[in-house]
Amino acid sequence: MDSNESNLNGLSDSEPEIKPHLILALDYGVKKMGMALGNSLTQTARAFDILAMNNGQPDWDNLIGIIKVWGVAQVVVGLPLNMDGSSSMLSKRAHKFARRLAHRIMEQHLPVTVSLCDERLTSIEAREIAWDNGWIKHERDPIDDISACILMSTYFADPNSSIAIDAVKAD
Repeated sequence: MDSNESNLNGLSDSEPEIKPHLILALDYGVKKMGMALGNSLTQTARAFDILAMNNGQPDWDNLIGIIKVWGVAQVVVGLPLNMDGSSSMLSKRAHKFARRLAHRIMEQHLPVTVSLCDERLTSIEAREIAWDNGWIKHERDPIDDISACILMSTYFADPNSSIAIDAVKAD
């Protein structure tokens, strides 16, 4: 093949092939955590579930089981920053959660990356979307899985804005 020609998959020899994969977005919270599954090829997401949390801790076996069963290759954890971009108490807890998740994934020898992505205003947007579409009937109905979908959309819009968890220093 000529060096100017493309190979069979449509990429030049110098371009790496990016394999489509599933992404799990997590809207971290102390009482509950919203989950959405996203597809890197179609760049779409769907609400998946809302997990109960015990003071910021999930049922780790259940969460790792979901990652295994669904064949998730990447986890994006929402980082709840203050509006000025500074850290909040909850964002520090989200950092800690993401580090623990990455550690547990590593212990299981799973080929899964974990990153953090800014989630400012996702809950407000999720509540408006859910209300407008009739998905919720009361102001306090859970919308955490919808927030996770919005987080995934934020990630798809600019994947380079997320921070790999191994690049985040421990507190």
